[in-house]
Amino acid sequence: MATSASGKIAVVTGGASGIGAALATALVDAGAEVWLADRQGEVAEALAHRLRSRGGKAHALEVDVRSYPSVQRAVDDIVQQSGRIDYLFNNAGIAVGGEIDSYSLDDWNDVIDVNLRGVAYGIQAVYPVMIRQRSGHIVNTASIAGLVTTAGSGSYGATKHAVVALSMTLRAEAQRHGVQVSVLCPGVIRTPILTGGKYGRLNMGGVSEEKVLSYWERFRPLAPEKFAERALHRVFRGDAIIVVPKSAKMPWYVERISPALARKFAKGMITRIRRDLGPDAS
Repeated sequence: MATSASGKIAVVTGGASGIGAALATALVDAGAEVWLADRQGEVAEALAHRLRSRGGKAHALEVDVRSYPSVQRAVDDIVQQSGRIDYLFNNAGIAVGGEIDSYSLDDWNDVIDVNLRGVAYGIQAVYPVMIRQRSGHIVNTASIAGLVTTAGSGSYGATKHAVVALSMTLRAEAQRHGVQVSVLCPGVIRTPILTGGKYGRLNMGGVSEEKVLSYWERFRPLAPEKFAERALHRVFRGDAIIVVPKSAKMPWYVERISPALARKFAKGMITRIRRDLGPDAS
């Protein structure tokens, strides 16, 4: 693990579990002081306690990224106590699995509020701090679903495409302030998001979480700890779009070289999902 985070102050939203917890742990191991911001306040505090027991510097804050006042209060507290923010990992995310014809309005609102508004609110609160510092690095978690045509998760893919676009725009603008911006585009990672996450859900005709997880196994999910190690190396290097694992780059390359072929793959994907996870699947 690189030591580029030594002495830095890092904030990780959605830091209580999954990729967020793995990033927070890796950051502490790399010498950073980490603030875990999560709706699951008690779970975040338990992780912070474990990290402190290993000699690391970690704190927990109960934060709801759907609420700008909640995010702003957290940022104010962090700056007051730690003096600065060097890294913001806008990582909180949820998913609603299922085809768009199964969605309710609440499904759209829940995913957009966490995955897109949560990122925008984090930027709105922290970017001015970094501008005043003339330094900092904003790292937004999107997904390979933000780079390619996918099926069976329309709201998730829509928000993750938006996060990629937002990140690349901000990267171009923020350079003059001395602020870096990267976007993480994980492939299939073994975290709760595979079945929607703590606050997500599956709209798939009553299909069990076990069956969904069995479906994802064919993609050989990467452990979140391995993802964090590989991704942070590239964050420290200042890369713009960070796709991990490397195997996830192939569909991205296909999407860029042949959009028609990518659409064909997406059609095949929804056919397999309907066959393997539809209400009539055995």
